[in-house]
Order: sequence, then structure tokens, then C-alpha cells
Amino acid sequence: MPQFRPARKKKLGSYPHTMVVFSITMALLVIGLFGLLLAHAHKLSEAVKENLEMQVYLERDLPETQLLRLQRTLAQKPYIAYRDEQPQVRFLSKEEGARQFVELTGEEFQQFLGDNPLRDAYILRINPEYADSVQLRRISQDLRQQQGVYEVTYVQSLISSINQNVRKVSLLLLGFAVLLTLVVAVLINNTIKLALFSQRFLIRSMQLVGATPWFIQKPFLRRATWQGIISGALAALLLLALLQYAYYQLDELRLLRDDRLIGAMLVALLVLGGVIGFFSSYRAVRKYLRMSLDELY
Repeated sequence: MPQFRPARKKKLGSYPHTMVVFSITMALLVIGLFGLLLAHAHKLSEAVKENLEMQVYLERDLPETQLLRLQRTLAQKPYIAYRDEQPQVRFLSKEEGARQFVELTGEEFQQFLGDNPLRDAYILRINPEYADSVQLRRISQDLRQQQGVYEVTYVQSLISSINQNVRKVSLLLLGFAVLLTLVVAVLINNTIKLALFSQRFLIRSMQLVGATPWFIQKPFLRRATWQGIISGALAALLLLALLQYAYYQLDELRLLRDDRLIGAMLVALLVLGGVIGFFSSYRAVRKYLRMSLDELY
């Protein structure tokens, strides 16, 4: 005699779990990738600014007392960077400059010229807060006015180019990230709507027996929020795995690593997943609560 299994009773708030988590995870992963690009672009800009130097070439045959006085004056300037509470002002003698030139090029120019045409110089590391074209021009003018200074040089075109390109790339990536977030929110919202479609008659039945809207919404909202958080955690783990693989393939990329920014972005994925899941479920359930019986069919 055939045995019939009783139909599985539907539970309020239960709907396909794996499909929703997979969809939200993939969407958050794409957002996270854009976030990583933006974070590394920002770190690249900071790294360039932190290593910005100016070369202050001096008049010839300055006495030792004037050199020391000029060094103290330069060290007190507000635009000088500090490391370990020490001003980053380094003296480069013309002899050391010549030795570095020979090591770099392999050409013994002093034997050919019969003299060392180079000048003593101070190498100044500039505070990153002053690393823009306008500020650097003002710094250069201020340094030229110092007694004993012959010439001030720095890579002006490189700084301008880097600042402009990083600004453009950052704005472009930020625009894409915002647009992508909106698209992802719509996709996740539609995914949860489709998942809730099988629950529409159960929602109607709960209304007919007098359940309040909040009582009906609560299990859906709780489940969707946890799904969003779980998806955010999975997306964060996938991003960390991709990031470690990228660091393994490109060791130089580790120089642009910023654990603070990456950590904040991973936490943001968790929050974003939970928020999108909550509000998507809230809108979907409210839609079915307001539908008539004919519209449900």
C-alpha cells in the first residue's frame, strides 16, 4: 500500500537561503573590489607625497657657521617633514654628490673636467600636507630668498601629474562605486522579492487571522538581515583571499597596503550587506501586505 508523506508545512520567513546569500555575496564582492582599487590608489598618492623631496643648492664656499645657521633655519620651517621627531633636512656635500653620480652613471666626469662642478646642497623632505603645486611653488620661492641659496629644484611636473591623475582616478572609481552600489541594491532587492514570492499566500493567511504587520515582517527582516551580514562576511573573506594572492604575485603591491582602510572597508561590507538585506526585505514584505488577493495571483 503506497505511503503518502504529509506536505511540508511552510514556516513564516523561510525561503531559499543559498540563492539569496550567493547573489548578495557576489554583488558585495564587486563593490569590495572597487573599494580595494580606491584604497590602493589613495595609498599610492600618500606614498608619493610622503617621499617628496626638494634639493636646495648652495652658493660656493659657504663658511661652516653659515651652513649650520641655514640648516637650523630650514629645520624650523613648517613645511619640513618629521620622522622620529627629527626634521628631515639632510646635507649633501658636492664630494658625496660626485661619488653618487659616478656610482649611478659610471662616468668619471671630474677627470674629464679637471674639477667638481657640483654644489653643496640640502635635501629637504616636504610635509605631505604641502604636496600640491601651489604650495610647492610658495615653498620654492621662500627657499630662494634664504641667504646662501643658489637654486631650488624639485620634480614639479611629476607632482602635478600624479595629483591630477590620482584625483581623476579616485573620482572615477568613486563614481563607479556609487553607481554600482545602486545597481547592486536593486539586484538584491529583486532577488529577495523573488525569494519572498513563494511566501505571499502565507503572508495573506497571517493577515486574515489578525496578525499585525510587524509580527509578519519580523521573521523576514531578521532572516534577510542575517543573510546580508553572512554575505558581507563571505565577500570580505573572498576579498582577503584575492588580496593575498595579489600580494603574492606582485610583491611591490605590499608597499601600498593600508590595514586601517582595508579593515574599515571589510566592516563596511558587513554593514552594507545587513542594511541592504533589511530594507530590501522590508519593502518586499510591505508590497505583499498591500496587495489584494487578485494581485497575489
